[in-house]
Amino acid sequence: MKTFLTFFLTLPFFLLSLTSFSIAENDQPAEKTGLELFCSPELMDLTSNWAASYESQYPDKKVTISRMTSEMALAEGQLYLTTQAQLSSDALNWQMVIGHDVIVPITSSNNPLLQEIQQQGIQARSLALLAASELPNWEQALGGTANAPSTMYLTDNEELSAKIANYTNLDKDAILATKLSSPKELIQTVQENIYSIGFCKLVDLINTDSKTFNEQISILPIDKNRNGRLDHFEDIYQSPEALSRGVWLGKYPRELSGEVYAVASSQPSQKNALEFLNWLNGSGQELLAASGYSPLSSRAKTGNTQILTPLSEPINLSGSTSGLPLGWLLAGTFVIIILAIYRFSRSKRKKLPTIGSEDLGMTPAMNESSIESPAGLFYDKSHTWAFMERDGFVKVGIDDFLQRLTGPLTQVKLKKAGTKVHKGEKILTIIREGKQLEIHTPVSGIIKAQNQSLLDSPTQLNTSPYADGWVYQIEPLNWDREVRLLFRASTYREWLEDEFTRLKDFLAHAANANSMVFDHLILQDGGEITDQILGDLAPEIWDDFQTKFIDSAR
Repeated sequence: MKTFLTFFLTLPFFLLSLTSFSIAENDQPAEKTGLELFCSPELMDLTSNWAASYESQYPDKKVTISRMTSEMALAEGQLYLTTQAQLSSDALNWQMVIGHDVIVPITSSNNPLLQEIQQQGIQARSLALLAASELPNWEQALGGTANAPSTMYLTDNEELSAKIANYTNLDKDAILATKLSSPKELIQTVQENIYSIGFCKLVDLINTDSKTFNEQISILPIDKNRNGRLDHFEDIYQSPEALSRGVWLGKYPRELSGEVYAVASSQPSQKNALEFLNWLNGSGQELLAASGYSPLSSRAKTGNTQILTPLSEPINLSGSTSGLPLGWLLAGTFVIIILAIYRFSRSKRKKLPTIGSEDLGMTPAMNESSIESPAGLFYDKSHTWAFMERDGFVKVGIDDFLQRLTGPLTQVKLKKAGTKVHKGEKILTIIREGKQLEIHTPVSGIIKAQNQSLLDSPTQLNTSPYADGWVYQIEPLNWDREVRLLFRASTYREWLEDEFTRLKDFLAHAANANSMVFDHLILQDGGEITDQILGDLAPEIWDDFQTKFIDSAR
């Protein structure tokens, strides 16, 4: 209430400033109606089509196009269109995804092995074996009894070949695929040769009228986390919309996907640039396919709209209505708005979990490179670690990823010494202000000791998760076998990339009052997740995290 009253005491001074700003604004020259675009060479055709279509719909809008160069610096107030390969993150202050460039492996929908493929997915290593073999066979990809000769087909496209080589970690010359002249010929060939594999762009598989996949062709699902099965979060192939959203969230291999970006040195504010960006996010999406690019999912477009809409509708400070002075109009408007916000916030405060904008802006970010993972430890999918000491006992604890999600813990619940536990069993409860998660043990054995200091100081799990924050000392029962199922530090860090994808997917679905804004702030354009992201969320979100993230990883 004190803050609320302070606002009203300072309101007259704020209004006076706005009035002065209005007078000054009227003295400024009118904004130019033309728009100059800079685009990277590979987008010249697409950008030209965009410009022509935009001018056709809006004859009073004129667009000029200039070619970007690799040495070009971003100028203030200019708008650039480019691809992911051209971005220089050190130079950028603002960017927005406006399209996808996605390459997919395909096979015939009549492939007798299709059900098996869809259950276990296909890995980069398997595709490499097929691509580099003079006598490719599905056994190389699936193992077991899948003894069926295969043939690989590509379109004669250097960019596509380069991406496949990058994904399979092969030299382009080592790929022994048959080159075909067009996507249409490739799809027809794969359809007729039921055991064959092809690579083409996603847009080539989509029926233009129905926005569905070609029923005679199936996309080979990618086993991105390389665990020998297609997990729920990896299953993004039900429709073009689902796959586009999966690409946006990072569920699809980066080597096979890219982005089309609108880029500026700072957040665009000029009316003509904002109008064009809104058009690109709407009608302009229809022109992507003709140039080989895929449109955004509806979720991605909604996220873009949230950035652009507030900027596209500035408050009109240039005059008044009904003969009333500008100051009185502004005062009345602000009073009504603030009262409405105050009443609404009081009615919703106890009903819905919220995420304060100050928390999102000031809390440090976490990503794969910021997670500590000391060498010498073994890591488990339960976000725990294990380390065998010289005496043969194994110390276990939680990893840095998990403690950074929860933030400072206020309580732990431990099992008693002498308890026998089996790998995957719930062994530890971590609590923050009544909200809790149950953690699974990485190894089987008998608990010989528990870290009693955690009962009085649970924040040791946060400040020193790999040392003072150890949880149990366990006498292992099956160490030789179970240690093979754990990650070493190097593979753990690779696995974390997929965990961040799963986390983003979970957060994108989490229902809270700020869900759409929240999704955009932390997920859009590969954005980072803030530290302690679970900390202020409601208990029901923690419950969902337990079942949909922690438990589902086993």
